[in-house]
Amino acid sequence: MNKFKFLHVGCGPKKKEQTTFIFNSEKWEEVRFDIDKSHNPDIIGSMTNMSMIDDNSFDAVFSSHNIEHLFYHEAEIAVKEFYRILKPSGYVFLLCPDIIEACKAVYENGPNSKLYSTAAGLDISPIDVIYGWRLSIKNGNEYMAHKFGYSEQSLISLFKNGNFLNIASASRSNHYDIVLLASKEKKAEDDKESMKKLFLSHLGME
Repeated sequence: MNKFKFLHVGCGPKKKEQTTFIFNSEKWEEVRFDIDKSHNPDIIGSMTNMSMIDDNSFDAVFSSHNIEHLFYHEAEIAVKEFYRILKPSGYVFLLCPDIIEACKAVYENGPNSKLYSTAAGLDISPIDVIYGWRLSIKNGNEYMAHKFGYSEQSLISLFKNGNFLNIASASRSNHYDIVLLASKEKKAEDDKESMKKLFLSHLGME
């Protein structure tokens, strides 16, 4: 069976089982990509320079909480790289912190208030969502520092400016994040429903 292939950008220690309901299936082959060689990625590199990857070579790009680790002008380059390596029918599925929801939490309860706990039982505060996870940064992992904060609209604009023609997105206030699906293909009006279905299926909601 010919498999679809997705690039897991900024994978860290995670594997396809920790991506989405769609990617975590036998239909998809994962290629792990990270700047940190200690995570043993298939490809070592930066989002701003994917020159080791051929044009039109992936069906999808998955990126969870990576784009905020770039300055905005660097993110513009990264989005262009995503576009370049995707096949004509390819798409990006991306998650990142929601600066609006994080700032609301700062206003309501203070920067160090508890938002939620990780699976490991570690507390996350609004200040971690805005500037990066303090514990990792304190331990010397400066890759975890955040260099830009996105609202849903600014994230949409970033991808539209990168020539992605069809975008579905949602701000999830209970997760303090934004989820975005950006396709290279321009969808016909009657095909917009399939885009919505794909978006929800990645989240296990379809």
